[in-house]
Amino acid sequence: MAEELIRMENIGKFYGRVQALKDVNLVVNRREIVGLLGDNGAGKSTLIKVLSGAVPASSGDIYISGRKVKMKSTNDAIANGIETIYQDSALVPQLSIARNLFLGREPTIGPAILGRLDTAKMNEVSRELLKQVGISKNIPPDTPIGMLSGGERQAVAIARAMHFDSELIILDEPTNNLGVAETRGVLNFVRRARDTDHACILIAHNIHHVFQVVDRIVVMRHGQVVADNIDPKVTSVDEVERIITGMEEEALL
Repeated sequence: MAEELIRMENIGKFYGRVQALKDVNLVVNRREIVGLLGDNGAGKSTLIKVLSGAVPASSGDIYISGRKVKMKSTNDAIANGIETIYQDSALVPQLSIARNLFLGREPTIGPAILGRLDTAKMNEVSRELLKQVGISKNIPPDTPIGMLSGGERQAVAIARAMHFDSELIILDEPTNNLGVAETRGVLNFVRRARDTDHACILIAHNIHHVFQVVDRIVVMRHGQVVADNIDPKVTSVDEVERIITGMEEEALL
């Protein structure tokens, strides 16, 4: 039986008089990859911002492993094991791979205040993490992020989330503007995340990418969840597209 990790209950979000989310319920189980789909303006990004602590919900509750939590900031989400990886990866191009992997959480040698960075440890861990996320090239850990390809940057961002004990990794359009080979690499990283006991929420406009890696599909429309248990193994892309656009409901009228 699936073990529940995240539960969002009756989540509502207003921006002034505009209601972006209306009584949204979402469950993510451990070691589950959930595809969150919907047209522009469906509410996907707003829901993810609420879960990641970027914006507060106007109403509703969030539970992690059955425990009710308050998401007042992104630090709250990180403290509760939730990491969000956006399209731009939130990496610093001028800093090295190792520094980006440990940004804000660098190990030190010596006293906490006066100690110096443990560069050797950061480099050692970085080499191992890059292997884990499938980068086969021997890229030195001191390589600036700005010298990496788009897919390699996404790999670094995913490696950071996996290393710091994140139980849920949220990927917001991770394959946008990537080539075929890089896209394949990112999708492989998602699969590896599940195999290493992480859960994922994947948001992507390319529905074919979603079908390749997710266990379950959730569809949002007009700020509400309209389908939350779509099995990609027994459902076609065309059927899901009809649900996204509302054509499925129109056909029943």
